Amino acid sequence: MRLRVVVALLCLLLGRAANVYGPVVLKDIVDTLTKNVPDPLLLQANVLDLAKESGLLLLVALYGLAILLPGALNEIRQAIFVPVSEYAQRVFALDTFRHLHNLSMRFHLDRKTGGLSRAIERGTRALQQLTGLFAFNIAPTLLEVGAVTIYLGIFYEFKYVVVILLSVTIFIGFTLLYTEWRTKYRREMVKQEARATTIGVDSLLNFETVKYFSNESFEADRYDHALMSYMHSAVKSQNTLGILNGGQLLTRIICQLVILAIAVLDFLQGKLSLGEVVMLNTFMLQLFIPLSFLGSSYRMIRQGLVDMEVMFQILDLDPEIKDEPNALPLKVSRGELEFREVCFSYESDRKIIRNLSFNVPAGTTTAVVGVSGAGKSTLSRLLYRFYDANSGSVLVDGQNIKQVSLSSLRAAIGIVPQDTVLFNDTIGYNIRYGNPQASEAQVIAAAKLASIHEFVTSLPKGYATPVGERGLKLSGGEKQRVAIARTVLKNPPILVLDEATSALDIHTEREIQDALQKVSQGRTTLTIAHRLSTIVHADEIIVLGEGQIRERGTHKTLLAQSGLYADMWNRQRENEETANSELA
Repeated sequence: MRLRVVVALLCLLLGRAANVYGPVVLKDIVDTLTKNVPDPLLLQANVLDLAKESGLLLLVALYGLAILLPGALNEIRQAIFVPVSEYAQRVFALDTFRHLHNLSMRFHLDRKTGGLSRAIERGTRALQQLTGLFAFNIAPTLLEVGAVTIYLGIFYEFKYVVVILLSVTIFIGFTLLYTEWRTKYRREMVKQEARATTIGVDSLLNFETVKYFSNESFEADRYDHALMSYMHSAVKSQNTLGILNGGQLLTRIICQLVILAIAVLDFLQGKLSLGEVVMLNTFMLQLFIPLSFLGSSYRMIRQGLVDMEVMFQILDLDPEIKDEPNALPLKVSRGELEFREVCFSYESDRKIIRNLSFNVPAGTTTAVVGVSGAGKSTLSRLLYRFYDANSGSVLVDGQNIKQVSLSSLRAAIGIVPQDTVLFNDTIGYNIRYGNPQASEAQVIAAAKLASIHEFVTSLPKGYATPVGERGLKLSGGEKQRVAIARTVLKNPPILVLDEATSALDIHTEREIQDALQKVSQGRTTLTIAHRLSTIVHADEIIVLGEGQIRERGTHKTLLAQSGLYADMWNRQRENEETANSELA
């Protein structure tokens, strides 16, 4: 890429030098013609001889070369530099993508997917545009202005330099100041477009809810209102752009007329030749063409920077959860978990976990139960380091998880969540996501362990069956089996089951539970449960209440205590019996 940049810059310099030399050659042609005016009677006989003697043919050839080279070198330069621009866009987009994945759970819970996606798209496109503008429009234009100014300062009266510099300063000054003023309209337009995109994407992602409440018209009106706001902002932005273009045109014409008037007066006084008048006028035409583009370049740069603002803001965000300096890989020998005096709160005024201490011995299953809001699911988020505890520590085989690398920690833990979200791809792809390097045989083995292989093979396309957006083409039980299979394929020594069956019916829940028991064998398992019937065989059950341990023990021990767990168990049994009697 660096070699390409060097070659492109050489093409640029040669092209600009030829562009400056063109008017000088044109001056020599005109002056040669005016000094060698032939007799009309001898014109036809002597025209070729006269052209040869005066060197006109050579000057014409040089002028043709001066006209050809800038355009030809520009095309060569573009062909050489396009990969550089595309490479910069690719690297920037990839860095942003990686940074987004490194940001904390807190950021992703607050994000608006549609607006964020649009911001990334705009930002990467703007970067590609800015790369070319800075390197091959602004710098070359200023270079050409400088070259012309030096040439005129050496060979002609200083007044021409003053007029050109004054003209260029007025033109650039007007362009920059006005563009800066109208940037607010562009920023508002970008904001409204992101809002419209967010509303549209959010509505489409939740199309089932829209249908449930027959709110198609409401959603259309909401989207239309956002589009209307965007339209008004876009119209303002475009109208102010028209004023900018008009002002640039007027400034350019006035400056060209002033230079031409001075040159004509000097010609009448014998200070300039006709060729020099033509040269000065050509210089002004050639300068203001790129200067006009300089104005649009600056406008595009300002617009591009506005478009990139959101991306810059994202890249400026420091990941809340990251590796400590000199973090070492986690070494899992047994897989024992320990929560030691852990305190945590999402907000400073609302504590979720209060001085919590318990351990999960290696190879055993510990279940955590409690009412909604007791802090059960927070434990899995702390273990996986989506969040860090405010105080206390979480340990794996005696190693504080804050002091080990995130990649090694998360590689050692497999989670089957309550709400399984699948990629809009095939069943095979979603299972293999647990280990992208897994063989077909390993994928099938994992599917068999998760009790989904027979279902998959019964489908016409088998493992190549698409699952749809968020896996909506599969039932809840089928999605959970896919989630179990990909966790099996990951083969983690520690397993977290975060209410993995709470959203399923009783029959499906039992089937999934059987699959989970197979998967849990030989692994340290932390089960976060809503239905108590799914954890009766756990080695230990911990009952949480307001972020603290209220009770702990086996299923039988807790029932015998007739405490909080027993009340929860009896209540759930009564609800199940009532539901069964109503169905009967």
